[in-house]
Amino acid sequence: MTQPRPDEFKPPQECPVFEPSWEEFADPFAYINKIRPIAEKTGICKVRPPPDWQPPFACDVDRLHFTPRIQRLNELEAQTRVKLNFLDQIAKFWELQGCSLKIPHVERKILDLYQLNKNVADEGGFDIVCRDRRWTAIALKMGFAPGKAVGSHLRSHYERLLYPYNLFQSGANLLVSWTDAPTPIIFQWFRYEHNHYIFTFYSTVSDQQNKLSRTLFLHPQSDCVKTEPGTEPCENNRPNLRRRMGSFVVDLYMCLVCGSGSDEDRLLLCDGCDASYHTFCLIPPLHDIPKGDWRCPKCLTQECSKPQEAFGFEQAYRDYSLRAFGEMADSFKSDYFNMPVHMVPTELVEKEFWRLVSTIEEDVTVEYGADIASKEFGSGFPIKNGRFKVSEKDEKYLKCGWNLNNMAMMDPSVLTHVTADICGMTLPWLYVGMCFSSFCWHIEDHWSYSINYLHWGEPKTWYGAPGFAAEQLEAVMKKLAPELFQIQPDLLHQLVTIMNPNTLMSYGVPIYRTNQCAGEFVITFPRAYHSGFNQGFNFAEAVNFCTVDWMALGRQCVDHYRLLHRYCVFSHDEMICQMASKANSLDVVLASAVQKDMKDMVREEQDLRDKVRKMGVLRCEQAEYDLLQDDERQCAKCRTTCFLSAITCPCSPGQLVCLHHIQDLCSCPLTNYTLNYRFTLDDLYPMMNVVKQRAETYDEWASRVTETLEAKLDKKKSLSVFRSLINESESKMFPDNDLLRQLRLVTQDAEKCFSVAQQLLNGKRQTRYRCGGGKTQSQLTVQELRSFVRQLYNIPCSLPQAPKLKDLLNCIEDFQQHSEKVLMDEATSTAVIQSLLDVSFDFDVELPELPILRERLEQARWLEGVQQTSAQPSTLTLETMRRLIDQGVGLTPHPSVEKGMAHLQELLTVSEHWEEKTSILLKARPPPSIEVLSEAAEKMVGIPAYLPNCLMLKDSISRAREWLQEAEAFQDGESIPLFDKLSDMVLRGQAIPVQLDPLKHLEFLVTELQAWKESAAETFLIKNSHFTLLEVLCPRFEVGAGSPKRKSKKAKDCSKKKMVKLDCLSDVEKALLETKDTTSALATLGEVRLREMWALSSIRAANESKLLPTADCMDLKVCVCQNPPMGAMLQCELCRDAFHSVCVRAPSDSRSTQAWLCPDCRRSEKPSLDKVLPLLASLQRIQVRLPEGDALHYLVERTVSWQQRARQVSASCGLPDLEESFRSSPSPVGKVSHTPSLKCSYLSILKTSHDQMVFYTEQRCIPLPGLSVELEELMVEGLLLQVSLPEITQLYHALLNGLGTHHTHGRTSHLPPQSPTSAEAEKKAKRRLEREALETERRDKAKKLQNKRQKMNKEKNLERRAASTSSSPRSDFSQSDDSEEEMAMCPAEGCQQPEGDEVDWVQCDGSCNQWFHQVCVGVTAELAEKEDYVCVGCTISDGR
Repeated sequence: MTQPRPDEFKPPQECPVFEPSWEEFADPFAYINKIRPIAEKTGICKVRPPPDWQPPFACDVDRLHFTPRIQRLNELEAQTRVKLNFLDQIAKFWELQGCSLKIPHVERKILDLYQLNKNVADEGGFDIVCRDRRWTAIALKMGFAPGKAVGSHLRSHYERLLYPYNLFQSGANLLVSWTDAPTPIIFQWFRYEHNHYIFTFYSTVSDQQNKLSRTLFLHPQSDCVKTEPGTEPCENNRPNLRRRMGSFVVDLYMCLVCGSGSDEDRLLLCDGCDASYHTFCLIPPLHDIPKGDWRCPKCLTQECSKPQEAFGFEQAYRDYSLRAFGEMADSFKSDYFNMPVHMVPTELVEKEFWRLVSTIEEDVTVEYGADIASKEFGSGFPIKNGRFKVSEKDEKYLKCGWNLNNMAMMDPSVLTHVTADICGMTLPWLYVGMCFSSFCWHIEDHWSYSINYLHWGEPKTWYGAPGFAAEQLEAVMKKLAPELFQIQPDLLHQLVTIMNPNTLMSYGVPIYRTNQCAGEFVITFPRAYHSGFNQGFNFAEAVNFCTVDWMALGRQCVDHYRLLHRYCVFSHDEMICQMASKANSLDVVLASAVQKDMKDMVREEQDLRDKVRKMGVLRCEQAEYDLLQDDERQCAKCRTTCFLSAITCPCSPGQLVCLHHIQDLCSCPLTNYTLNYRFTLDDLYPMMNVVKQRAETYDEWASRVTETLEAKLDKKKSLSVFRSLINESESKMFPDNDLLRQLRLVTQDAEKCFSVAQQLLNGKRQTRYRCGGGKTQSQLTVQELRSFVRQLYNIPCSLPQAPKLKDLLNCIEDFQQHSEKVLMDEATSTAVIQSLLDVSFDFDVELPELPILRERLEQARWLEGVQQTSAQPSTLTLETMRRLIDQGVGLTPHPSVEKGMAHLQELLTVSEHWEEKTSILLKARPPPSIEVLSEAAEKMVGIPAYLPNCLMLKDSISRAREWLQEAEAFQDGESIPLFDKLSDMVLRGQAIPVQLDPLKHLEFLVTELQAWKESAAETFLIKNSHFTLLEVLCPRFEVGAGSPKRKSKKAKDCSKKKMVKLDCLSDVEKALLETKDTTSALATLGEVRLREMWALSSIRAANESKLLPTADCMDLKVCVCQNPPMGAMLQCELCRDAFHSVCVRAPSDSRSTQAWLCPDCRRSEKPSLDKVLPLLASLQRIQVRLPEGDALHYLVERTVSWQQRARQVSASCGLPDLEESFRSSPSPVGKVSHTPSLKCSYLSILKTSHDQMVFYTEQRCIPLPGLSVELEELMVEGLLLQVSLPEITQLYHALLNGLGTHHTHGRTSHLPPQSPTSAEAEKKAKRRLEREALETERRDKAKKLQNKRQKMNKEKNLERRAASTSSSPRSDFSQSDDSEEEMAMCPAEGCQQPEGDEVDWVQCDGSCNQWFHQVCVGVTAELAEKEDYVCVGCTISDGR
């Protein structure tokens, strides 16, 4: 930020700005009287009307033409004008000497010749400055930098330009005639040239004294030689100096100094008086002839001694309309600042204005349309019957008091009693301004008020000084510019001079400023000097007004004007008499003021008339001066407008003087004078008495008010008396003066005291405080309450609450004493403190003890909380301690609190230490030993706090000890533990954060058992089987479709008779877990085996009965799909139920030696006994029981027992050799010939009543008829075993092949003989039709089905077939899409699931009619076309 220059303008302080409400704005004089105490201290103020107050602009713009004043800015400022006047005098001096003045530059600045001359004069003159060598000091005083030899330059310029002028001013250049000279004068001279100027030094030597004086003068150049017309210059450029008279030269001139006519070429004639002088006789002497006219010293003195003309503004040569002036003003401002007028900051304009008025080298000229009479062109405000037509909504402005046409003549204004219309005072003046146009320092006529309203345009900047500083301002201006006041004593009344506010402020004059914007008023107060300038084109209007308080100042102003010999705008005495003549209609306040003013006027008039009479003026005449014009009755001496009396003389008709200047009328004897009077004293006294009577009403009221306000002690009046006095003033419309304002102020104070006292006595503070308040705005401090009580006794009004408040103060002081005692005690209970606070609720006073008591209450509550929590360690958690510490930190420091905080902090530190240490111990890996934890737990015993980690540590130690005892009992080996108990024990041990030595051994055992179970599952379980290992190893606790709901009723009844519930796997597992040893577990499994055998026997019988020929096959429910039998069927050897070949997986190998079992009966892979025995042995080495182990143990024992029984039965029943029987079974390799006898031996067919074939079985089954029960049971139990034995296979083949006839389910049906050839032809024809019908459909679905087949293995296909609801044979072509997808699955054992757009298929020509991938069965496309294909299953079946 750039620093301001030292000479840069610094704006003064802002004056007050008032913004009245609509109620205040309604009466302008009442509002001005209200703000006067504040505003008169600054001299000026600004008033912003309410925003909605916007009067229309009513001036006739088209008719408004005016001639503005020309203002040269550098001539406005007083000090600048003094400098200019001085330069004018210097220029005139040198011009009369025949030379032109050129101001030199020093240090790139124009030399201030005025300041240089003044500084040299202040230092004692040129000779003293040269003698004392003070030129450097003068240079510093003028602001030049030191060390640049500026002093020598200043001396040179002073000698050249100012020293001759000062000699002239002192009279030293006035020459003495040679006839009068006492001694001859001898001139000696020498010269030198410097900087094109010739300096000549002359020495005058006298006989009486040997004194050398030097004179410096300016030598003009040779081209400045004066020549006579028609003559040529001489050869040496020295012309003939004598004037030519006619055609010859007259030789009659002599030098008036030396009296000699010699040296005619050196004689110089004066252009003013034709006197002749030798150039070397002049002081200072001239070396050459000056250029232009030359005046001799006498003529020079006469010219320069002429009085200067008074300064004033010139009128412009052009008449402007408002529009033309505005265009000119805007153009000037925009060109000057080089930016749009509305964008120029007011601060910039202000600084530039004061720079311009203080600079003599910049000559900026502006024009100002000032003092334009509104009577001629119309006011800017609307008036009644004016040219401007006012709209209905704007009619309110016609009568508005702020309308300047109304303000001066309103009743409160004294000027209403001035009969004449005075432009500018009673009639508004208009002002049209432009940028930099200014109004200079002045006060209003008769020291009246003024009000200015800016209608529109750019702001107007104002400066003002208060009235009490008027004389101070005048003194400063006279001191700084005395030359101007010598020329114009009434300079400040001419409105032509300004002075920089900063200069005035530097001399202690208080100055204030403001920017008046459009729509704002500026009011100036009596005798307040004000000035300013315009920021740009604007239109303003101003008028004067006077109020009652102005009366005394108005008479003072007349006396002041008399001293200045300044004319009055109106006669003050005439105005007073005019008001006295209407005394009965005057306002009482105005009447009182008029009575006082008139009393002084009459007394002075009586004294003056007595004085005149004593001086000898005896002749008296009455004169009606109110009928004369003001200029016809002005005092010839002081120009005061006479009214009451005047002195005239017959010798001077039309001339008069006031009684103060009787000596200045003429030289005639005083007896010739005549005293002219308007009223006799006998007339004045009755007028004054009438006014006095009118004012007595107010005076009597004022006396009572004064007495009431000054009453003491018991004589004080009540508040009602004060109110009645105010009501009386309002009813009688007494003025709003200082007395009434004081009465109102005292009454308001009394009412406030009454309200506050009542509030304090009512104790309202209780409600406010309990509602969440705190200190209210109306609360008093105790000291303020004491002062308030004293105030109650000191105010002039008597209030009944004063004694009560004194008692309240005593109670409060007692409360303070009790509070002090409580606060001194460190162990105060909360109840005591709370009781004190409850008492304080009755005091509506700000008590300093209350915050401290509340703090102590919080401290006491905190200490009680600490004590309560410390008494119950189980509730003292770390969080509680931290919360208490945080609360304690927020409390005010106190010893008890600090003690409790220290205890809590110590306990918290210890608790956090052990909590952290315990947490580390509990989380340590590997966990610490129980001894280490026990040692740590012992150290935490004495901590009185709830520590979760410490409690967890103690609990962990307790659980570890219990676990170790349990582990020790396990390792003793008294009984073999169960796997579930071992697993639970390991899990519990792992959850204990203590180092447990036996845990690793137990974890190893659990790992071994898990591995054993996985090995057993891998050995027994079928891939993707839904059976668990325990289900596979245990006897079947349920027999059927795999659900308890499908148990037979006999099985359910049988289970009810048992004491132990063994209906499901969980029951069996639970029973095994509840057994104490392996023996009891085997007994339980034996019981399950008995149930298994009994239930399976029932199931077999029921399934066999379903397939008897007498049954209606369509009502049967077989297979996993629970649909009637149809087409190719498979029969389970164990449960004897029938299954659709499409729902279950057929034997993959037709030569398989194993019996076919349904999915429910085939539960495991049936490993050999050699694989099972090592599993059992490894489990017995682990020495841990688990249900699967017991089941495996029982399975092995059952298998061994069955093996022995099978050998015994085989021997006792005389069965043929099983190995030979197995070896004699038919070979499945190749195509066998199908004979009727062979076919009839293995094919079973069931027909309906219509002899239509329904279903048939695809594999052989053991025939049950004729089979002994013992062999059947042996075979069934062998198939139930989940271990494969060769004896089972041998027994199965023996029973399957040992019979000579074919047995069916029910009855035996012998098929009729049929030719194989015709049957084969019929089957081929049928297959071709089916193949052609399905060819297209199969190709469309082949690609979609391939992706599905890739994801499906053989086990999933079997499960999906088991879940299918389709029961129709493959030869049924009306199946759904799902059935077709099932039919489209390749049943080959090792299906390769081929992919591609087209997959070749082949249908079996045997009995199954199934479709196979050609690639899966090794058949080419040509072979499939030419020859029949029979699948492996059909080949085996046909072979049998």
